[in-house]
Formats: sequence, structure tokens, C-alpha cells
Amino acid sequence: MARLPRLTVAGLAHHVIQRGNNGQAIFSQPADYQFLCDLLFENARKFDVAVHAYVLMENHFHLLATPSDGTGLAQLLQSLGRSYVRYYNHASGRSGTLWEGRYRSTILQADKYLLPCMVYIDLNPVRSGQVAQAADYRWSSHQHYIGRKTDRIVTPHALYWGLGNTPFAREAHYGELIQAGGSAAQHGLLTDATLKGWALGEPHFLAELQKVTERRLSKLSAGRRPRDANPAAS
Repeated sequence: MARLPRLTVAGLAHHVIQRGNNGQAIFSQPADYQFLCDLLFENARKFDVAVHAYVLMENHFHLLATPSDGTGLAQLLQSLGRSYVRYYNHASGRSGTLWEGRYRSTILQADKYLLPCMVYIDLNPVRSGQVAQAADYRWSSHQHYIGRKTDRIVTPHALYWGLGNTPFAREAHYGELIQAGGSAAQHGLLTDATLKGWALGEPHFLAELQKVTERRLSKLSAGRRPRDANPAAS
């Protein structure tokens, strides 16, 4: 069965996961993390993609981003991926592939899932046992959102600005969301939708999204067949 084309729509929030091949490490030293951060900043500007949140883990990374057009996100990740592999292979004295195939992504209904997705991303290092608190992890956007540092990669989403009328109020409110931790159900939905490439949102959101793309947005129910006989959509 041919795989579905990637779902990308300008102006909407996308959650992205890129993993190391066979679960292998993609970072070996602090300089590697910094190099990928630099690439992310440069390519986000080049391809006009607003990066709202990110985390770099030992064998994968997450992004939450909004592209300004239908090609920018893919161009960012392709450019970043190629440049980083060249750097990492040279620095590590290795050759060959680094990534586990193409990146995985989903489109999110922002008013329902964007802030939970930020929390999900920021808590990755806590769930993996690397740190006790999200604020203690260096290679993510979390320290930007709690006022600990200014991160040039980050473009806050309007929903973050809506958390308060002052920087202190926004930082405090977001800190409360992190402390609450989000629900296991939400985390499961975000992971599943991203890895499988299905859009994540309520029926009205999916109906509006379907008007701007011919690509299926969710798995077909048992016994149903797609209207379009195009093999690329099956």
C-alpha cells in the first residue's frame, strides 16, 4: 500500500517528531545539540516557519511549528536534516544514515491542543528521567517560556500571549500548566496522531480542514472505502 502524502497546511500548527535510525543517538556531546539549535534557527528564518516549541532528546527531537506556506516546514526539515547528518558524521567519524526515515507530523486544532502539545514537549526530559523538572533541561524552549532565558528560535503562538497581560502573568500561568502535567490521554493522542500522520482536532475542525486538502485526515472506519480511487490516497 502506498503511503499517504504528508499533511501540511499553511498557517496551522504542526507537531513534528524526527527519530534516530533504529533508536540510535543523534547527539553525542553538547556541541551537537547546539549545532542543531543553530540550524533550526537559521532554517526557520529561511523558510518562514514560526517555531513555537521544541525539545532535543538524545535519540529524537520534537517541534511545534506553524509554516507560512505549504512547503516551508518540509523544506526546513529537509535542509536541517541534511546539514546535521553531514556535520554529525564528520564529527563522529561515521557514515551512513542517521534518521529513521522521513519525519512524522500532524496538524493540530490549536485552541484545543497547542498548549497541551507545548506541555507534552517540555515534559519529555522529565518523563525520560533525565531531569526532575522541565526547567532544569537546557535543550528545549521551556526556559524561554518561564523567563529564564531568551531563545532566539522561539516565536510564541497567540494562545501563549493569551495566558496573561504581562510577561510575569504568562510565565506563571504556563508554569502552572507544566506543574499540572497534562493528561496521559492527551499525550497518547498527540503521539499517536503524529506518528500516524492523522490530523488532531474536533469534528468541526477536521471538516473545515478537509475543505483545503484532498488528503484523508483520519483512518477509514472498518468496511469503508475511500471515494477517491487514487492509490496515493489509500
